[in-house]
Amino acid sequence: MTNDRRYNEQEISLILEQAGAAHERAQDTPFAARSVSARDGLTLAQLQEIGGEVGIDPVFVANAAHAVASGLLVPTQQRTWLGLPIGIARTVDFGRNVSDDEWDRIVVTLRETFDARGKLQRDGTFRQWTNGNLQALLEPTATGHRLRLSTRKGNITARVVLGGTAMLGASIMWLGIMSRGGDVASGALLAPAIFGAFGIAQLLSIGLQLPRWARMRASQMETIAAQAIDARRLLPNESKSQY
Repeated sequence: MTNDRRYNEQEISLILEQAGAAHERAQDTPFAARSVSARDGLTLAQLQEIGGEVGIDPVFVANAAHAVASGLLVPTQQRTWLGLPIGIARTVDFGRNVSDDEWDRIVVTLRETFDARGKLQRDGTFRQWTNGNLQALLEPTATGHRLRLSTRKGNITARVVLGGTAMLGASIMWLGIMSRGGDVASGALLAPAIFGAFGIAQLLSIGLQLPRWARMRASQMETIAAQAIDARRLLPNESKSQY
């Protein structure tokens, strides 16, 4: 994270909010929120100066700015299909080079979090861990490395949703055709009713399962992102090789 980076108004709000919360936890005193308008953005030094005016330690502001710059405070992204979440993604920008040992630590966290060994690949400066639809890609940027986490549940969801919709639609058509023939015995309605019930059950099952799946994956990715940022702190020294 460079000192001359300028934060936009949304980022400024997040930084001051997080720094204020840290101040409250450390000092056990309330923090008076302050609205700041800066169309051209503000640097870290300017933010620390603003924080200092209301008694916030510059370290709290720096920590919050680092979290914003790395993407830790950016919500996990969702990809939806028919309003249902079928893809989850999160990006962490380290703002520096990530060492081999740090990457090893990230892989350990991935395996523990998802309870899967996964598959490791390396292509030049790119590193990747995959397990089915789960993917973690470490890629170079102008300022160091960036970690992209993603997963999807699109193919299975599409088949199940389309299957449930087809069953429900067929049941409605079946009932419509039968009704044109006049009086229909109640027993004859049983088969299309059961067929339609299965279709509704499939759709309801997906409608309940996918949001839970999305929340769990988002939480897991947030944990991985936070631990990835702290990976260097967990190493025995700072003299690890960079790639």
